[in-house]
Amino acid sequence: MLRHFIDTQDFTRQELLNIIELTRRIKAADKQGCTPKLLQDASLAMIFEEPSTRTRVSFEVAMTELGGHALYLKPGEIHLGVRESLYDTAKVLSHMCDVIEARTLKHATITELAKHADVPVINGLTDYNHPTQVVCDVTTMMEHMPAGKELEDLNVTFIGDATNVLSSLILICTRMGMHFTHAAPKKYQAPAEWQAWAQKNCQESGGRLTVTEDPLAAVREADFIYTDLWWWVGQEDQIPERRAAFMPAYQVNKTLFEKAPSHCKFMHCLPASRGVEATDEVMDHPRSIIFDQSENRLHTEKGLLVYLVYPRLKRPAEELKAFHQGQIEAMLNNLKFGI
Repeated sequence: MLRHFIDTQDFTRQELLNIIELTRRIKAADKQGCTPKLLQDASLAMIFEEPSTRTRVSFEVAMTELGGHALYLKPGEIHLGVRESLYDTAKVLSHMCDVIEARTLKHATITELAKHADVPVINGLTDYNHPTQVVCDVTTMMEHMPAGKELEDLNVTFIGDATNVLSSLILICTRMGMHFTHAAPKKYQAPAEWQAWAQKNCQESGGRLTVTEDPLAAVREADFIYTDLWWWVGQEDQIPERRAAFMPAYQVNKTLFEKAPSHCKFMHCLPASRGVEATDEVMDHPRSIIFDQSENRLHTEKGLLVYLVYPRLKRPAEELKAFHQGQIEAMLNNLKFGI
C-alpha cells in the first residue's frame, strides 16, 4: 500500500515508534561506518519553495549514504503549479523517481502532490506543520531521557509562538502519551483546533496537555524546554508587535532555564534568532542538545526514506540482471558505430 508522510496524525503510535527504532538502528550502523545501501540506485526528487539548511542537507546526504540519488528542484527550475499543474508534476516525478520530498509555502500544495503521486511523498515543512522535524525531536528526547523515566513520563514544554513546528510537536507528543505544555501569550497560543486534536490523542494515549500564559509554571517540571522563532515567512510586518508580546517573559534565558529541574535539556529546531527567543548562554549551555537534535535530522530522514521506499523497490535475481545485460551487450556488439 502506498503511504505518504504528510502528518504524524496519519500514523499510529506504534508505527511512529517503528520509524524511530528503524532510525536508531540505521544511526548505530552509521556511527560505525556501516550504513547499509538499502536504497541502492533509488532516486529522490526534492522540491523546495523555500530555502533550507537542515532539511535539504539531511535528505540529500541520507539518500546518498543509503546508495541512492537526490535531485534538488526549486521554483524557476520546474513548473510547479505555474506552467504545469500539480497533477502533471506529481505524475511526471512519479514516473522518474522513487520518492518525492517537498517543502512548500502552502500545506495544500503538499496534500495535492500526495493526492496525485504514485510514489511516497514526504512533507519537508509547510506553513502548517513539520512532521519530519518532530520525529527527529522525539528520537532525540529518547536518547536524552532522564534516568528511570519512560517515554510516557516525559514533560515537554514549548515556549513561544504557535508555529508549524508546534503544530506537529503538540500532536506527536500527545500521541506518544507524553505530558505537553505550551506557554505563550493568549494571542499566540495553539489554536483551539490543535488543542482539540491533542486532547483526543491524550484520551487515547494517557498523555496530558496544558496551555498557559505562565512560563515559570510551564518549566517547573520540564524534562525538555523547546522554543522556536517568534515569526515566520510573511509575518515580518508583525515583528515589533510579536517582540513586544514575547519579550522578556517568554525568552528562554538563564533565569528561566534555571527554574526548570537540574536535568532539563534545551531544544530548538533551528534556525534560531540568537538573543531573541533564546540567549546564547542557554543555546550553548552544557544541557543544550540543539546540535545533537540537528544531526538527528539526517538519521531521521534515513529512517523515513527506508520505511517508505525500501518495501517498494524491485530486487531482481542476479540471473535476471545478467540476462538483460547480456541482451544489451549482444546488441551493442553487433552495431556498427562508424568508428
